[in-house]
Amino acid sequence: QVQLVESGGGLVQPGGSLRLSCAASGFRFSSYAMSWYRQAPGKERALVADISNSGGSTNYADSVKGRFTISRDNGKNMVYLQMNSLKPEDTAEYYCYARLVGGGAWGQGTQVTVSS
Repeated sequence: QVQLVESGGGLVQPGGSLRLSCAASGFRFSSYAMSWYRQAPGKERALVADISNSGGSTNYADSVKGRFTISRDNGKNMVYLQMNSLKPEDTAEYYCYARLVGGGAWGQGTQVTVSS
């Protein structure tokens, strides 16, 4: 079955960096676009970034442009989110999402906390 497993979250100081990873299995990874979403307490889940199946096209939320980079390795069935210059407002649960035909699939999430 489809499985997405995120890792790499944690506590980081403002201005710091983290790299999130998502390991995908159970579907033809190279055929599908992938996304990262985040959900802060009391807020709706929101798109952070997405990447086309080939990796040739990316899209970012305005709030993270210039600071975050999404990438993928189709040989390893992995998608990444490099997060630099982190701010307290980036604190959230981060989710990996696979844009599958007929519906999407979510990972379990990884917590990112930006605090001094």
